Amino acid sequence: MAKRKRSKSANSSKTLTYIAWGLAIVAMVLSSLVAGYYLGFEDGQKDTYKQTKVEKEKRLALLEKLEKSTHEKKKTTVNKRLHEVLKKETKYYLSASHEFDDTHVSKPPKMAERKVKLSSVKPKLAIIIDDVGTRSQVNAIKGLNIPLTMSFLPPSKARPNSAKLAAKEKQYMVHLPLEAQNFSAEEPDTLRISNSQQEISARIRYIKNIFPKVHQINNHTGSKFTSNEVAMNRLIFALRANNIDFIDSRTTAETKAPKVLKNFGLKYVARDVFLDHHMDKKYIKEQIKKAIKVAKQHGTAIAIGHPHANTILALSESKKLLKEVDLVYINRLN
Repeated sequence: MAKRKRSKSANSSKTLTYIAWGLAIVAMVLSSLVAGYYLGFEDGQKDTYKQTKVEKEKRLALLEKLEKSTHEKKKTTVNKRLHEVLKKETKYYLSASHEFDDTHVSKPPKMAERKVKLSSVKPKLAIIIDDVGTRSQVNAIKGLNIPLTMSFLPPSKARPNSAKLAAKEKQYMVHLPLEAQNFSAEEPDTLRISNSQQEISARIRYIKNIFPKVHQINNHTGSKFTSNEVAMNRLIFALRANNIDFIDSRTTAETKAPKVLKNFGLKYVARDVFLDHHMDKKYIKEQIKKAIKVAKQHGTAIAIGHPHANTILALSESKKLLKEVDLVYINRLN
């Protein structure tokens, strides 16, 4: 009996041992499964994070691309619209040769003689844009985001708001209409060689009144007026009385401005390069290069252009080239 009891007790012990080992194995399996689950979950989280980050970067890149595309499209549309507006506004002028005594001349009058002045200081270039008188022209010029000096024509029926537009600018000039040898589209109230000192002085006082911030004037056409010494004496006398400097557009090689200004003890300042005597964009870009070359040779230079579509486009496409000089407003040239 006792033997049977011991045998039964031994069997029970073995059974318990097997159960214990079985439970241990189950526990190990479960632990492995749980550990694998959490490890896999963590790896999954990392993969999900990476995937989400990549997708987010892709979305941001796409949005940036779309935004840039929209901006470029908008910019192109604005430029195109300004191009068309400027084209319509200047349809009466085939080129800037309307400034000269003969609209059929192939080349403008040469620049004034100047001494070569090489310097280690960065050369300065002032670009004057003549014939400004409308909001679209001002927008096109300012849209280039480079220092260009606008020279406004006095108010007229064609551009009644030119003085109001100029009033919003810190720096500007007045493009004063003077008598030409031969010009069919003369501006109203153009000064003539027959005008008396009183008439010329009254006109300049009026200009100063409606353009109170003006300190520089250059001539619009004026091949006949500037080549007349008496008329130029009267003009410079009137300008001095109103603290205004004269910048010669050099619309004729016969200009008496150098002699008259010297007699008044004043420095002669004149245009060196006309940018758009011909309206071809390639030609204008070459003239911009010429203006830069002149500036490098003499330390300073003055170029004159007009608010025509091709001139605006040529300047826009020459921004990198213009970094070779210090592009300044006319009042900072000296």
